[in-house]
Amino acid sequence: MALNPLPPTPYVRRVIVFAHLSDTHLDGGPRAAARTRAALAHLDRLPYDLDAVLVTGDIADHGLPAEYEEARGLLASRHPVLTCPGNHDVRAAFRTALLGEPAADVPINRVHRAPGAVFALCDSSIPGRDDGRLDEETLTWLEAVLAETPPTMPVLVAFHHPPVVLHVPYIDGIRQFGEDRLAALVTRHPNVAAIVCGHAHTPAATTFAGRPLVVAPGVVSTVRLPWETGTAGTDGLVDHEIPPAFAFHVLDDDGRLTTHYRVVVP
Repeated sequence: MALNPLPPTPYVRRVIVFAHLSDTHLDGGPRAAARTRAALAHLDRLPYDLDAVLVTGDIADHGLPAEYEEARGLLASRHPVLTCPGNHDVRAAFRTALLGEPAADVPINRVHRAPGAVFALCDSSIPGRDDGRLDEETLTWLEAVLAETPPTMPVLVAFHHPPVVLHVPYIDGIRQFGEDRLAALVTRHPNVAAIVCGHAHTPAATTFAGRPLVVAPGVVSTVRLPWETGTAGTDGLVDHEIPPAFAFHVLDDDGRLTTHYRVVVP
C-alpha cells in the first residue's frame, strides 16, 4: 500500500505519530479478541499512515502458543507493528509466533529505526514473576543502541513495567524495580525523547529521569484508582466495562511529545 504521510502544517515540518496499545491479554475468548480487533480496526481506518503501532506487553494472557497465533492475526495492520513482552508473556512462544525466531528464554530486545525516530523496545519481564526489571544484558543492549544513534535523532524507549510509582498500590507493588540504573543511562543520552510503557491498565503521564513517561491504557480492562473504588485492597480494582483505549503519541521537530487518548467501542 502506498504511503500516505501526514501533511505538513505551517507550524510543524515533520512529526512522528504512533499509536500505543498495551495489555490485550488475548486468551482465546471472544471478549479480549473483540476489544483488540476494535482498536486495530480504528487504526486501519485512519486516512494517514502511522509511523508505528506499539504494543507494550501482556499480549497473551497465559503465554500459550495458541494465544500468540491469535495475536499474530489480530495485531496485523497496514502500519508497522512493534511489540515487547510483559509479565504474562512467555519469551519462547512470543519469539516463535510473533517474531518468527527460534524459541529462546533470553530477553527480547529489538530496535526499529524509522525515518525521524528510533524505537528501542526493551524486555522488562522477569520469567515467573509479575514485577519487572531491566537486566544487565538489556541495559547493555540499550546503551549500545543509544551510542550508535546520532545525537540529533530522537529515541523512544519502550517496555512493559512502569519504572515509577503511579499511586495505585497494587500496580506499584509489581512495577519495574532497579530503575536507578535506567535513570543513569537516560541521563547520559539527551536524545531519549520519552519513555512509554503499559502494565498499569490505566492511562497515566509523569516524568522519569527528567523525560516524559507515558503509560498506555489497558485494552482488555481498566484499573480503577484508589479514590474511585471506595474499598480496601483489590476489591473493585478492575473495571471490565470501560471500553478499550489507546494513545496517539506525537513527537514534533522540537522534540516535544504530545499524547492524545482515544476510546473505541468493540
